[in-house]
Amino acid sequence: MIKKEMIAMLLAGGQGSRLGVLTSKVAKPAVSFGGKYRIIDFPLSNCINSGVDTVGVLTQYQPLRLNTHIGIGIPWDLDRNIGGVTVLPPYEKSENSEWYTGTANAIYQNLDYMETYNPEYVLILSGDHIYKMDYEVMLDFHKQNGSECTIAVMPVPMEEAKRFGIIIADGNRQITDFEEKPEHPRSNLASMGIYIFNWTTLKEALIAKADQPNLDFGKHVIPYCHEKGAPMYAYEFNGYWKDVGTLSSYWEANMELIDIVPEFNLYEEYWKIFTKSEILPPQYVAPGGVIERSIVGEGAEIFGEVRNSVIGCGVTIGKGTVVRDSIIMNNTAVGDNCLLCRAIVAENVIIEDHVQLGVGEESPNEIAPHIYNSGLVTVGEKSFIPGSVSVGKNTVISGITSPEDYPNGYLHSGKSLIKAGDEQ
Repeated sequence: MIKKEMIAMLLAGGQGSRLGVLTSKVAKPAVSFGGKYRIIDFPLSNCINSGVDTVGVLTQYQPLRLNTHIGIGIPWDLDRNIGGVTVLPPYEKSENSEWYTGTANAIYQNLDYMETYNPEYVLILSGDHIYKMDYEVMLDFHKQNGSECTIAVMPVPMEEAKRFGIIIADGNRQITDFEEKPEHPRSNLASMGIYIFNWTTLKEALIAKADQPNLDFGKHVIPYCHEKGAPMYAYEFNGYWKDVGTLSSYWEANMELIDIVPEFNLYEEYWKIFTKSEILPPQYVAPGGVIERSIVGEGAEIFGEVRNSVIGCGVTIGKGTVVRDSIIMNNTAVGDNCLLCRAIVAENVIIEDHVQLGVGEESPNEIAPHIYNSGLVTVGEKSFIPGSVSVGKNTVISGITSPEDYPNGYLHSGKSLIKAGDEQ
């Protein structure tokens, strides 16, 4: 029997509905980030940098792009004969088939996969956070304390604590209690959704709680281990960690990459972030083209001005166009004499000449103000924006639009223009 000390199970099935049209056709972990990466590259790179060479990636929602991106794991050095990366979608079983209904249910449905490696420890990760973390250091902490379940925690401001699962620990970091999104938190240690379990402990808890609907780590598995008296510890992490679950946090995390001294550095030699790279020519900056404090992916052609922005691979920015404080994802073409301010433009979008995005006064989005806010303009993938139109703030556009969709050439702030078939 193959024996691995620790294997990782990476939960990548989430829809990420708070990212609106960015995830209407693609799973959240497959969304572009930082010009050339996808969000899932970060936990995968953490695994290989930490010496974890066996990773099961659990997919469910819109998995195609994620599957093609991961492939057989070559970019992360995870193409192994024994171990490596395995994509684990829900599958047809002889007696009853079901979708993954909760984080722990997804792991439960893959007990056989984990059993193959008979690991001592199982690392549970989520596929939609941006951070660098050495899981080996966390494993050492787990072993030193004789822990059966170690939860990575991060100190958060007390006033924000009620948004998280909160861990209460004693002076030795042993967990005494926890509260899911408490109204009056008793601690500011937020669970990061990163767990190390002893395999025997995890297996017992999953089997014992298997019949719970929407089987979840925070609600069922961890309370079960706690009630059984299993020693549980909180591992404190103080590095950069960002849940890019909303458009504004996604935009902020991209913008933080281009700070003069970025808090999250993509250029560190000893902790590389790996990704699947297309074979592309270098960037081209035309005479008169300007790039200031920006990240620009390979194969991009810049004829206009790019300031304080993150530009993906294969993007074209036309002559006389100014792009500021924006994210433009792979293979999007922006025409001449356009102005883009605080725009998030997804992949394979065509924007014709003389288009202005992010202009005028701000008003709240009329359909989904909880998603489309912070003065951003969001354009879904494969959309088309005709020439000579202006678009206000807190707006969303998705699909092939025509001049008739813009009364008097203007889509007012707070409006949503989502063509049939492009609903989120």
